[in-house]
Amino acid sequence: MQFTTLTVTAERHLATITLNRPEVRNAFNETVIAELTGAFRALGDTPEVRAIVLTGNGPAFCAGADLNWMKKMAGYSDDENRADALTLAQMLHTVWSCPKPVIARVQGDTYAGGMGLVAACDIAVAVESAHFCLSEARLGLLPATISPYVIRAMGEQASRRYFITAERFDAAEALRLGFVHAVTTPQALDEKVAEIAATLIGNSPNAVRESKRLVQEVSGREIDGDLLADTANRIAAIRASEEGKEGVRSFLEKRAAAWKV
Repeated sequence: MQFTTLTVTAERHLATITLNRPEVRNAFNETVIAELTGAFRALGDTPEVRAIVLTGNGPAFCAGADLNWMKKMAGYSDDENRADALTLAQMLHTVWSCPKPVIARVQGDTYAGGMGLVAACDIAVAVESAHFCLSEARLGLLPATISPYVIRAMGEQASRRYFITAERFDAAEALRLGFVHAVTTPQALDEKVAEIAATLIGNSPNAVRESKRLVQEVSGREIDGDLLADTANRIAAIRASEEGKEGVRSFLEKRAAAWKV
């Protein structure tokens, strides 16, 4: 694929998607949304790719929606506004449901829709100088399309506070809330991301994919007979899979599994 707002690279099973609009703090518009959707779909379907890093070029990770795009939306009809909002919702879902694990490399400030992007990722690592803000209420708007992911990432109570106050908070607070999983110095950011990526790539690709799906599909469900049967079926299926058999064999034979690189 050819991109105008992103750069996409791949090396040794790891792909990196970089938001590349530093002049507008990597704010997104309809082109960014379309390209992110296409990039994640393509990489999700690429067998050689085992993990994806999402990051930004410049001092900000993502400032949310592009102001010029927002001005254009102000003239949209109701139907046009709904269709436009749906493309954003679908892009976020594409990131969240990507079969490959996604690491957010948060190298700078992250506002509004940018927080939705981070929340849709599986793992987030931020520099200690990064700030976060769900700023929509300041503009008379709602963080609606990002809300399913942000609420899952930082919980209902914290989401309620920051949705209605639009307060800015720092990386230490994001870590305390569980919105990000690690905070580093700028100098250590790449090393930490590489460490996590290497761990992901060293695991069974099938088990990683199915573990991600397990959390998404089991979280919040009632623990009843249907769930017990579902989880039993999942473990039975993966035990019988080629990678499941190979993993057990390699452990017993004290050797590296076939998927190790």
